[in-house]
Amino acid sequence: MEIQDRTLKALSLLLSYPTRELQSAMPEIGGVLASETRLTAAARRALRPLVNELTTRDIYDIEEQYVMLFDRSRTLSLNLFEHVHGESRDRGSAMVSLIETYRDAGFEPDTAELPDHLPVLLEFLATQFPSEAQDTLADAAHIFEALSARLDRRESPYSAVFAALLQLAGVVADQEAVAEMLEQPDDDPNDLEALDQVWEESEVRFGPDPNAGCPQVRDMLARMDEPVNPAPNVAAE
Repeated sequence: MEIQDRTLKALSLLLSYPTRELQSAMPEIGGVLASETRLTAAARRALRPLVNELTTRDIYDIEEQYVMLFDRSRTLSLNLFEHVHGESRDRGSAMVSLIETYRDAGFEPDTAELPDHLPVLLEFLATQFPSEAQDTLADAAHIFEALSARLDRRESPYSAVFAALLQLAGVVADQEAVAEMLEQPDDDPNDLEALDQVWEESEVRFGPDPNAGCPQVRDMLARMDEPVNPAPNVAAE
């Protein structure tokens, strides 16, 4: 399948661990998002501060910001099943099912991240029929809305990415599910004892190696210039 949704790829890159390579690609990524008509003008404008920040800020500052937000906070985790299953056994079954979905579609992520890591999922969805991608985004709509609200509380420009994903999902999030997520207290990223406990519960570190760069980001950047092939008429199949 050759479908390439450049907007989903661009949003995936915005949520990936920041690197100098990613910084240099920000003008192109910002251009893709600025021309996305599926997003409202307000949503496109809201993405500009993050694009500008990732373009101009010192790389070490934005790396630290990323880690403090997404690696040191379960309530802001980019691993979607964390918000659905927590540490229950159901999470393992869901992970296996998602891996099988990837492989059935001929998609093999070249990354150390978990399969439910949002940037990985978005890269996969960029290769799927638009209706299928939208259905998957719709399933996670309540997560996107809750994460957007949490990041907005912290005055983080990353909030706009989740608001954009919610728009692309094309549904109204389940407000009861959103409220349930927002009832959970925010993690303290400076509570190193709690952070150690999280690491002990996960024997394998699933984050990227900041010294080596992220293969996923390298591969996605290499494909940013690929043309978008029109999707076949799904209804006609």
